[in-house]
Amino acid sequence: MMPGAIHPTAMVHPTAQLHPTVEVGAYAVIGEQVKVGAYTTIGHHAVIERWTEIGDRNLIFPGAAIGLESQDLKYGGAQSFVKIGHDNRIREYVTINRATGEGEETVIGDGNLLMAYVHVAHNCHVGDRVVIANSVALAGHVVIESRATIGGLVGIHQFTHVGRLSMVGGMSRVDRDVPPYMIVEGNPSRVRGINRIGVERAGLGEETQHLLKQAFRWLYLRQIPLAEALSKLTEYQNDPHIAHLTQFLHDSLHLEGRRGLIPHKS
Repeated sequence: MMPGAIHPTAMVHPTAQLHPTVEVGAYAVIGEQVKVGAYTTIGHHAVIERWTEIGDRNLIFPGAAIGLESQDLKYGGAQSFVKIGHDNRIREYVTINRATGEGEETVIGDGNLLMAYVHVAHNCHVGDRVVIANSVALAGHVVIESRATIGGLVGIHQFTHVGRLSMVGGMSRVDRDVPPYMIVEGNPSRVRGINRIGVERAGLGEETQHLLKQAFRWLYLRQIPLAEALSKLTEYQNDPHIAHLTQFLHDSLHLEGRRGLIPHKS
């Protein structure tokens, strides 16, 4: 198809706003009050429902279903949204549901890869450059920070937060918060070590990598109270990655609605 081509079998609601360069495949359905940005491609048989906003240069593969009603039993027909940024690849049969409450949002950032059969439930927030492998299910209100990697067939409990540049091994059950920069794996999940390869690929400097290794020792190997380990980390808040790790751990332990932290392997 040429840029801007809409297949004659596609159904596009008159109130939908599609940039002239958007491609829409055969039998796709674009609902009312949908907005789609420049050079986005929507594959055949995909469904984009109302109150969904999609940015530029996204590739939405066949059979994806985006913007359908929240599956939350509390959902009562409120006007809620899905907002998707730029340069995402949303593969076959991915489902992304609208939020539950009036004016609330389910958000996908920029540059993400959601592989086939990923489910993103109501009120989830996915950052930038996240990789979510096949058949991962995110329950409601899950937060995935930028550049995290989620292996295939993972289930993530509602309200769980997954930290920046962390990695979750395939077939894991994640029911508590995944600390930034760590590898988590298992059923039940446990922290296994630093996400060394991910940190290196992200271009974090040698000093930061050294500090993260030291933080891991304090948090998981020295068998000291967590409060003492966090106190040691506060000495290195000039490093933005250590500061982020410290804040994430503090919030996970103290903020209402957070799940607490996945522990270290026994």
